[in-house]
Amino acid sequence: SVLAALALWEGAARAGWVDPLFVPAPSSVGAAFRTIGGAALAALGDTLGKTAIAYVLAVILGVGAGLAVGSVRLLRDVLNPFVIALYGIPKILVLPWIVLLLGYGTAPAVFYGTVHGLFPVMVLVMGAVRDVDRTLVTVARSYGATTWQLYWKVLLPAIVPSVLAGMRLGIVFCLLGVLVVEMFAGVRGMGYVMSSLANGFRAPELFAATGLVSAASIAIVLGLDHVNERLSHWRG
Repeated sequence: SVLAALALWEGAARAGWVDPLFVPAPSSVGAAFRTIGGAALAALGDTLGKTAIAYVLAVILGVGAGLAVGSVRLLRDVLNPFVIALYGIPKILVLPWIVLLLGYGTAPAVFYGTVHGLFPVMVLVMGAVRDVDRTLVTVARSYGATTWQLYWKVLLPAIVPSVLAGMRLGIVFCLLGVLVVEMFAGVRGMGYVMSSLANGFRAPELFAATGLVSAASIAIVLGLDHVNERLSHWRG
């Protein structure tokens, strides 16, 4: 269990089996959190605010582009190789250019977070639209469904699981992208705090900050899982 693991960790740290400079005891991490708690929560709020903006943009652009490319064969044939290629390129390669063009502050973090989260959403939606049973589309058209009705009544309910899976991946990628910019571009936020703690060899505080970010990420993903369950009846 978690308590047993924490107790073992505490015992190993107190017995000197691990170097406290790199692996501090849980009690030290707890004390460190009380020390940096206020500043860490403020930094986390700043990071989550930028992540939220990047996430909304990534979902809107990813779902919209995925629907357009996935449902129009010409677009799919032309753009799919480029989308897959861009998805496979390490996004860290464009970070220096983003900082060069946008400077320091909120803008590069939001932009990079959006780019980081866009492609998982777009690729999953494209694949889901492509795999929709064409019989459903044919039947809907035979009953006189308009293009809007076709998207709203047929395509969207059919791809809801893939959209939600993309949204789960997207939030993690957006958060990762924002943290990377904060760490390497010196932007305020939780990434900057963690980078400063690591550079100062303040392991207890770093563990506390890492745990705080992890808890926030897990809570967000669990929230999206709850949304998935609530929307599952729509698809049915």
